[in-house]
Amino acid sequence: MDDVKKPVKIKNIAELARIAGVSAGTVSRALADKSLVNKETRERIQALAREHGFRPNQMARRLRTQQTGVIGVVIPLGHERRQHISDPFFMTLFGYLADELTESGHDLMLSRVIPGDEEWLDRIVDSGMLDGALVIGQSDQFEVIERVAEHYRPLVVWGSHRAGQKQCTVGVDNAAGGALAARRLLARGAKRLAFFGDTHGPEIAERQRGVEQATAGLADVSLATFPTHLASDEMASQIAGHLDAVGDAVDGIVCASDMIAMTTIRILHERGFAVPEQVAVTGFDDLPLATRMVPQLTTVKQDIAAGARAMVDSLRRRIAGEDAPSTIMQPELVQRESA
Repeated sequence: MDDVKKPVKIKNIAELARIAGVSAGTVSRALADKSLVNKETRERIQALAREHGFRPNQMARRLRTQQTGVIGVVIPLGHERRQHISDPFFMTLFGYLADELTESGHDLMLSRVIPGDEEWLDRIVDSGMLDGALVIGQSDQFEVIERVAEHYRPLVVWGSHRAGQKQCTVGVDNAAGGALAARRLLARGAKRLAFFGDTHGPEIAERQRGVEQATAGLADVSLATFPTHLASDEMASQIAGHLDAVGDAVDGIVCASDMIAMTTIRILHERGFAVPEQVAVTGFDDLPLATRMVPQLTTVKQDIAAGARAMVDSLRRRIAGEDAPSTIMQPELVQRESA
């Protein structure tokens, strides 16, 4: 029996056009599924391309369209320089962003940036490698992001919103969220409150402000604030120090993140304190881990999945030349066992 001859693998559009008996332009339009080429011809050319193992040069296509197909996802760590991308909040938001972007045909370039000067974001957006950029968190870099946002439109930031800002942000009303957490502790009868969080970043500073607003004017309620890093290798020792300082003089703790809350509950348990009977604890984020601990965590939910969709939608609109506005989501108290 004679061997079946395999189709010759072709390397470019010109070779495919010669086999199909049409122009190179017709092949290009057919492979892009343009309606300018009738359906029968499109399908015939696409079948020939598959038969001969031809795949269009994506780089050449991108050069013609002046688009790279790549979106940058940037995590600036200005005040939390020892925080890692593996942080559960980063990974949760990044996962949702990746799903949204890859489903729309984009590639991702992930950058963890420790700012060394004020030009770090300029270098990223001016690299010519990106169609747009998503920034996860403002850290202490609000002014840098604001300056770049004045001239670079396809930029969307997960973070806090300030009246009159240039940057397009997506994020929760952090002050309202902080107030929700504090009011939950007050409703339980807690009167000696503490706030654990590092307020150098605007989001956590606003959460603290919300706690202060909820407790203001209450003569029998006290509030102490303890700076607490989000970096996992510093968090536990800092929280242990805070608990050493307060002893049993606290009965409610508002934590600026779920990870701070989970670590606080673990250390309280190790020291023999019952949560929530002796000390009630709230978190902020509502990460998937919040329901996988004992006791399950009472927390303030910021809808991370909806926020990711809003970020990608705003970025698409800005790439298309529209002026997509900021999105401010409303927080929700999720009451579980820890408070």
